[in-house]
Amino acid sequence: MITVSTIRPAVIATSALCWILGCAAATKDGDSPKATAAPAAPNTLTAAEKAAGWKLLFDGTDASAHLRGYRRAEFPKEWAVEDGCIVLRGKGGDLVTREEYGDFEFACDWKVAPGGNSGIMWHVSEEFGAPWETGPEMQVLDDERHGDGKSRLTSAGACYALYAAPAGAVKPAGEWNHAVIRCMGPKVTYMLNGVVTADFDMSSQQWKDTVKGSKFASMPAFGTKSKGHIALQDHGDVVMYRNLKVRPIASDAKPEKPAKQK
Repeated sequence: MITVSTIRPAVIATSALCWILGCAAATKDGDSPKATAAPAAPNTLTAAEKAAGWKLLFDGTDASAHLRGYRRAEFPKEWAVEDGCIVLRGKGGDLVTREEYGDFEFACDWKVAPGGNSGIMWHVSEEFGAPWETGPEMQVLDDERHGDGKSRLTSAGACYALYAAPAGAVKPAGEWNHAVIRCMGPKVTYMLNGVVTADFDMSSQQWKDTVKGSKFASMPAFGTKSKGHIALQDHGDVVMYRNLKVRPIASDAKPEKPAKQK
């Protein structure tokens, strides 16, 4: 996030090309861990998820129904729909949900090309030039090849530049990762492939001190919104998303995990 890309070695570019050509084929090892029940098909909701209030944001064919460009009315053409996935090819700008969410659970699968970088932001307002000026981020990254992977504060699953993610949660570039963000009042939890990668309270002094000591200190509206859009970041790299689901939750609700996907 918010970094200037460096020139990558030729081997990374070659790997990225191979990944692009085979992006539709997820290996068995790269899929989400097996659930005890039969896994749901990609981009669908089970009966249990529907009963729990989960809403599908992408049905595998039409991404524009629930998503659009940041500060734009239309869905950017650079974010293509391919083989049941939303794929960024080119400079299309960030995506945001058409609706805003206060307390919620959000889940998705993501996959990056070698050296790739993206992010999932939430409680995003469109009053500024970029979504990260208001919305905190869950980092989406190839830890092995991207420079941000050298720091746990900016590695995959981290609350970007604020709370470090543990090592070992992310899968290699070209494999699917399953991300969950749960926000209830000031308490927020990130999970990546079943591992809690960040857990913080935005009403705490620790949060205030952490933001004050970060690059976000110069952004007075950062992390101050009680509701907003969920955003998918364009960082200039090839990235894929699928199984985008959201569940607005009441203050007394308990977590309802979305079904594992094939």
